[in-house]
Amino acid sequence: MDQDISNEVMVQVANLVKKFDSFTAVNSISFQVKRGEVFGFLGPNGAGKTTTIRMLCGLLNPTSGSGKVGGFDIYTQAEKIKENIGYMSQRFSLYQDLTVEENIDFYSGIYKVPQNKKRERKEWVLRMAGIENKRNSLTRELSGGWKQRLALGCALLHNPPILFLDEPTAGVDPISRRDFWDLIYELSRRKTTVFVTTHYMDEAEHCDRVGLIYQGRIVALDTPQRLKTELMPEDILDLECDQSVQLDVLTWLQKDEKVKEAALFGSGMHIVVNDAEKDLPYVKTLLENKNIPIKSLKKITPSLEDVFVSLVEEEKRKNLREQLRQNEMEKS
Repeated sequence: MDQDISNEVMVQVANLVKKFDSFTAVNSISFQVKRGEVFGFLGPNGAGKTTTIRMLCGLLNPTSGSGKVGGFDIYTQAEKIKENIGYMSQRFSLYQDLTVEENIDFYSGIYKVPQNKKRERKEWVLRMAGIENKRNSLTRELSGGWKQRLALGCALLHNPPILFLDEPTAGVDPISRRDFWDLIYELSRRKTTVFVTTHYMDEAEHCDRVGLIYQGRIVALDTPQRLKTELMPEDILDLECDQSVQLDVLTWLQKDEKVKEAALFGSGMHIVVNDAEKDLPYVKTLLENKNIPIKSLKKITPSLEDVFVSLVEEEKRKNLREQLRQNEMEKS
């Protein structure tokens, strides 16, 4: 995104840990988020995204580490944090039997919007979310996309400088997702800091910076462009062949020693190799020898999904090496 992001730090985390008995949900993570930045937290379900966001929102006490949100300490000033943030969970937290307007009125009270500002803020929310003509509709009758917009509006009633969105587009259609991101861009242009968790790889492309989290650890953190062009040491080949033989081709490639990884990607296949210049001709010959017609085979820039999968596989290998080392130590 092209925008002037202030250097003011709005979210600051250092070595943050959250354990549930013997299970470590968040494992010593550190990062900063600046004013007006759209910061994405990308990872699979169970990676620690929601646990992190709940600690930052003052809803869950950390086990150790430190953090500040809007200048307030996550241990000792949780109530101050709640006053200065908007929080939208993936369940939207709306009252289904209330109308759109009644939900807004309810959250105006929850967020302690001054009486003389309530009508002004309500009208702003309705305009911002594009739901002016639905103000008298029962919330349960709204589509997923309209409920999403209403939930966002309710989270913004008190005009918070920081907005936390926990998988806000889960379960909504692609058009609603795109429209929702247009609203996020507008908030960012107004210098609202937006912290958003997602497991949609394409959404992470819209963020100024992205933290990739896996098993409670941040495995990479940078702009989407730098993650794709600088972080992955391997090359990616994009293969297009007849879909009727894709699964056979995938099996052959996954067993080949020169292919590090291979996976279906859209209508084609992504193949991870060490060096595209040397390995592309090898893969081409391999397929030709098996009489596989090739529609297209070329080197491409990795997608965020390619980068994430590569990092996760490396993390798995690292964990396996560590486990083997510990086993050897125990034997000796």
